[in-house]
Amino acid sequence: MDNERVILHSDMNSFYASVEMMLNPEFKGKPVAVCGSTEERHGIVLAKSDLAKKAGVKTGMVNWEARQLCPGLIVVPPQYDQYLKYSKLARQIYHRYTDLVEPYGMDECWLDVTGSGVCGTGMEIAEAIRQTTKEELGLTVSIGVSFNKIFAKLGSDMRKPDAITEIKWDNFKEKIWPLDAAELLYVGRATENKLAQYGIRTIGDLAKTSPDTLRHMLGINGLKLWMYANGTDTSRVMHKDFVSPVKSIGHGITCTADLQTPEDVFRVMLELSQDVGHRLRVHELMACGVQVSIRTNDLYGSQYQCKLPFRTQLPNEIAGAGFHLLMERYRLDKPIRAVTIRGIDLVSQKDAEQLSMFVDHQKRDRRILLEDAVEDIRRRFGKRAISYAILMGDLKIPDDGRQLVTMPGLMYQ
Repeated sequence: MDNERVILHSDMNSFYASVEMMLNPEFKGKPVAVCGSTEERHGIVLAKSDLAKKAGVKTGMVNWEARQLCPGLIVVPPQYDQYLKYSKLARQIYHRYTDLVEPYGMDECWLDVTGSGVCGTGMEIAEAIRQTTKEELGLTVSIGVSFNKIFAKLGSDMRKPDAITEIKWDNFKEKIWPLDAAELLYVGRATENKLAQYGIRTIGDLAKTSPDTLRHMLGINGLKLWMYANGTDTSRVMHKDFVSPVKSIGHGITCTADLQTPEDVFRVMLELSQDVGHRLRVHELMACGVQVSIRTNDLYGSQYQCKLPFRTQLPNEIAGAGFHLLMERYRLDKPIRAVTIRGIDLVSQKDAEQLSMFVDHQKRDRRILLEDAVEDIRRRFGKRAISYAILMGDLKIPDDGRQLVTMPGLMYQ
């Protein structure tokens, strides 16, 4: 048992909304929500301030519903360049105390300050970071201090905003075990529901359940959750220069209207797959499989995946495989609100490939040359300079407002 480590988890409070209020002082003291597609009633809330949260506004809620709950809500579009800027500035503050800083999204980081005794105890370092972030950036953070990453994150969630919570080896059962199982990292809605079927509703229930039972229920993830609940997680905080290998590349969207027909679904998948194909090229990777995730209009989700008969970067092949997979596995009996498609089982495009005798490789080679030309046009004239003609018209996804005209087979700006 390694209970001598000192791990911090710093979470920037209501990050997007807080940056907007810091950049626009007139927003302070008012409910603010950062929303995608602010001109579209079907755009969704990406982040909200504490006042908006108290009024009932939730992340993922459609814009019109948020405005109904909070009539004085100030709705602003996201400024990702600003969020990235302040995320980097916050990490520069963390780096003053340790080089073991592992991001968990744009607004959260783990810090291992075990060897930073010259800077003070974990609580003293956390307080210094809290004060410095407020003074230098005008933003607040909540920080969890504990002996492992899982409990440090739980601590940062316990008191918000602008607070510090310490969870020690000798008191974690008292503080952690009464919490709902869903509070534990990596326990999503599906896992929570499955645990509840067996009467496992709190983290304490999870900790006291036999590891063999959890493995039978959830596979290897069941054992991990048992370790997390019992405080035995020993995963390390990665160095600030560590770059995690790319395991999948995907793109998803919440649609502006429900997808009712197979044609609607395919067109959205093809649009998303163009971005997936581009990013595969940038990383010089090939996908050997495809994964599709959907969320229906009642907010229930499903996920499917399959292997490909060949590796690919081509958007039409990724979209085609994803579409056929979904049509085989999902009856489309409920309208689809959100779609994500991913290239999985990635390999380097430089690796040798065993060719299949069941694939027309000459035809694929011509298609690859065509996609090379499309990539070059987009690089020179912009992402929306050229696309598929099938994507003309109402795509039911947020649009950038550009006007496009068709040419045979393709679409040009």
